[in-house]
Amino acid sequence: MSPGEVATLLGRHHTPGPESGPSAPVPYPGQGTLVDNSRNHPARRRPRWLKITGIAVAVVFLGVVVFGGYWLWRLQSNISSSALGAGGLRTEGPVDDRKDRLQILVLGSDTRSGKNGQYGTADQSSGYGQSDVMMLLDISADNNHVNVISFPRDLLVDVPACTDRTTNQRHDARPNVMINSAMADAGIGCAVDTVNKLTGMEVDHFMMADFNAVKELSNTVGGVEVCVNAAVFDPESGLRLPKGTSQVQGDQALAFLRTRHAFADGGDLGRIKAQQSFLASLTRKLKADGTLGNPQKMLGVADTVTRNLTVDDGLASVPTMLTLADRLKNIDPAKVNFITVPTVPAASDPNRLGLDEPAAGNLFAMLRRSADLSQPPPGTDPGTPSADPSTAAATKPGYDKALQPVTVANGTSVPGRSTDIGALLTGAGYTKLARIQAQPRPQSMVYYGPGFADVAADIAALFGLPPASVQQVTGVQGVQLYAGEDFTSGTRPAPPTPAPSDVVAQTANDQTCQTTNPGG
Repeated sequence: MSPGEVATLLGRHHTPGPESGPSAPVPYPGQGTLVDNSRNHPARRRPRWLKITGIAVAVVFLGVVVFGGYWLWRLQSNISSSALGAGGLRTEGPVDDRKDRLQILVLGSDTRSGKNGQYGTADQSSGYGQSDVMMLLDISADNNHVNVISFPRDLLVDVPACTDRTTNQRHDARPNVMINSAMADAGIGCAVDTVNKLTGMEVDHFMMADFNAVKELSNTVGGVEVCVNAAVFDPESGLRLPKGTSQVQGDQALAFLRTRHAFADGGDLGRIKAQQSFLASLTRKLKADGTLGNPQKMLGVADTVTRNLTVDDGLASVPTMLTLADRLKNIDPAKVNFITVPTVPAASDPNRLGLDEPAAGNLFAMLRRSADLSQPPPGTDPGTPSADPSTAAATKPGYDKALQPVTVANGTSVPGRSTDIGALLTGAGYTKLARIQAQPRPQSMVYYGPGFADVAADIAALFGLPPASVQQVTGVQGVQLYAGEDFTSGTRPAPPTPAPSDVVAQTANDQTCQTTNPGG
C-alpha cells in the first residue's frame, strides 16, 4: 500500500510525495506530520454533547450551592435569639435535639411594636410584653408521643426572682401573680424559670412568636379549617364566621386565636379550647400536605416562621430547627395530645385561676416521668418498686441536714405510719425529727416556715412531690411533711392514676366545633 493510500485511509487530503520504493517506511505515529494531523482526527475529538452536558451539570451544581447557601443565610439571618433562663437553677445538662426527649415552651407575645402596632398601642404591653399564649410542647425520645400543655394566662403563680440577661438587672420574686406577666420584667427566660418552678420539669428550649407570625403562617399554608356551632361576630377581636366549617387565614386566623368573648363562657378556658382546635387542624393540614417532608413547602414555612420568631440560643441555628422539623414530620396526629392544666377559680380572686390540686400535681408528676400519659404516675405501678428515699443519690445541700427541724404529720389514717416515714427521713440524714397525729387529708404536702424554703424543696423532691405541693405557712417551725392518704404504704406518696381521657382534652386527629358564647 502506497503512502498516498495510507494517507487517504487516515483522512489526509494532500498530494503524496515521491515514492522511495516498495520498502519505504511508514512514518511512526508520534512523529512528524502524521501526529500533527492526527490531532484533528474525528475519532479523537471529545464529543460536543459531552462538553455541553458537563457545563450544564456544573451550572446546575453551582446553582444548587448558591440557592442552598442563599436560603441558609436568609433563614439564619431571620432568627432572633435570647437566653434560655433568667438565673434559675438547672440540674440537667444539655439535651441531644436529635434523639432525646424535648420540652419546648411556646409563647405568643402580645407586644404591639413593629408590625403588631395595629393591634393596640405600645403602653398595652410594657417591658418585654406578656405571653398571650403559653404552651409546653413535650416530644418523647422515640417521637411516638407529643403533648401540648396549655397554661391559662389568668393562672396565679409564684414568679421566682429573675435576672434580665440583657441589662443584668435583678427582679425580686413576685408571689401570686398572673403567669402571663412572668416575662414582662426580665424577659422570656423568666417565663421559662416560672414554668420550671411550677411543674418541676426543666424546659429545654423556647419559641416565642408575635401576632404577625399567626397571620403570615396561616397565609403560607393556604388557610386553616375551623368550626363553630353558630354564627359569631366579636367586635373586639374582629372575628366574624358563619355557622359550620370555614377556612381562616390572615387577620381572621389571628382573631380566632385571640378572641376572648366569642367562645364558651367568654373566659380564658374557652379561648384555650379554640387555640387547641386550631393547632390540631393545622397539624392535620401539614401532615396531609406533606409539608414537613417537602423541601419546597418547608422553605416557605421556615421563612415565614423564622421571620416572626425568637428562640433560645440553643435553638438558634437552621440545622437545629431542621432537626426538630424532621422529628415531627412522621408523628401520628392521633398521638398529639392537647391538655389544659387543671384549674379552679382562685381563692384570692374569683376572676383569676388557681391550680386544681391534686389533679394538677398528678399531671405534672406524670409528665416528669414520661411523655406517654398512658403510663401510671410514679409509685402506682405495682410491677415497679418505688425508689427508697434513704438510698437516693445524695447531692450535698447548703445546710446540715441533721440540724433541720422536721415534723412528720400523720394524716394517712394509718396508726403508727409516721414512724415508718420518719425512718425514711432519718435514713436520708434528717435526724432532728418530731411526729404528730393529724387530721386525714387525701394529698401529701410539705409546709415550711420562714427561712426553710430550700429544706422543704429538698424533702419534697426526696418523696417525689411536685413543687405545687410545697407551701409556706405561718405557725410551722422548720419543715412539716404532712403525709396524706396517698402515703399509706411504700416509700413515697402514690398519686391516683387518672385515665388518659381525664387528662387529654383532644388529639390532633379530633375535629372539634367551638361552642359560641350566647352572651358574647
